[in-house]
Amino acid sequence: MNKELKMIKVKPYSIGELAGIYEVCVRTMNRWLKPHQDRIGQRQGRFYNVKQVLIIFEQLGLPKDYDLA
Repeated sequence: MNKELKMIKVKPYSIGELAGIYEVCVRTMNRWLKPHQDRIGQRQGRFYNVKQVLIIFEQLGLPKDYDLA
């Protein structure tokens, strides 16, 4: 059975949006990101910028059933 992949856009995301994409709560998402904080850097306001989002996808892997658009 071949599952169709959902396409994910690389754009600025908030922590809540990333948690939703990875299907975890915000607290879990923060815990996952903490070890990579030096590489990711600080958010500017509410959002991680495109470069930071790419680093997050690289460090955590793409969410299940997703591919980059």
